[in-house]
Amino acid sequence: MKNIIVTLLLCGSFLSVNAAEKPTVTQLFSVQTVKVQKIRTSHSKKNYGYVKADEARVYDVSPRFGGFVEKLYANKIYMRVKKGEALVKLYSPEVFKAKEDYLNSYKYAKIKNNRGMLKSAKLKLELLNIDAKEIQSVLSKRKLASDTTIYAPVSGYLFMKNITNGSAFNAKAKLFEIVNLDEVWVEVKIFEDDVKWLKSADEFSVRFKTTDKVYKTSKKLLYPNLDPKEATLTLRLRLENKDHRLFPGMYASVISKDKARSYLTLPQSAVILKNGRYYAFMLGEYEGEYEPVEIAVKPLNNQTYIILSGLNAGDEVVNNALFMMDSDAQINGLY
Repeated sequence: MKNIIVTLLLCGSFLSVNAAEKPTVTQLFSVQTVKVQKIRTSHSKKNYGYVKADEARVYDVSPRFGGFVEKLYANKIYMRVKKGEALVKLYSPEVFKAKEDYLNSYKYAKIKNNRGMLKSAKLKLELLNIDAKEIQSVLSKRKLASDTTIYAPVSGYLFMKNITNGSAFNAKAKLFEIVNLDEVWVEVKIFEDDVKWLKSADEFSVRFKTTDKVYKTSKKLLYPNLDPKEATLTLRLRLENKDHRLFPGMYASVISKDKARSYLTLPQSAVILKNGRYYAFMLGEYEGEYEPVEIAVKPLNNQTYIILSGLNAGDEVVNNALFMMDSDAQINGLY
């Protein structure tokens, strides 16, 4: 009796096989293979956080004397001021008296040649934190100005203003808060499981919705304090912000990377999980036969596994139709 030829349409191609012969898995499913590759790359993780002002760059302007505001130059909240720029002109009875004592000491020193009293009077003005140019003008002009001026100690933004024109204030009152934003912090919430990862992470890329610029940093600090409600810790990153594109409160996405290392890898499509163990299928003794090999893996990313054991670089394994390979291996008792 003649053999019957059966034509099958499968996987986009025609396969002509003899009905008397058993087609192999390779014939039926056009089995594709892939080699174990050795690549050099780094792990990455994504977290989210917020911009916060650097606490070391926050300055309070609190005079060491009381007085009255005569003219307010820094009169708008969040306005930007430069270091040395006049913030407010005011009258202070205490400062005026200290200036008077300084001038009188100067006149007395010229007559009696007593420099000690002059130094003490000048020191009093310095301790009141009066600007050096203003102290110098007392002697250069030989005339007392009733007003005194407070200048910005740093460049930054007025995040707080507690006076208006005509205000009265006491010594040690906080008149202004100036925040310098040349550098800022990004605080990121992380889970306890990521603490070990962060010890090896040495590169951070930070992105914001308001700009296409990617900020990179390696300056990190993990706060030694766990939030018991959220079971999270806080990671602090320091970013350069010379162009002042970043402001406190901005939402940030943070991608962290560890140092690049070499790994043996396979695509996830070449690995099957069975009974809590991972397997790949290698070419068997005969053509068209594939045998399961138990391997140890861990994820590199969403598409790739790192091969920890069981395979070597260059080994060729099946990259598709793993469900058929699995069935065939069970039928033949290979597990």
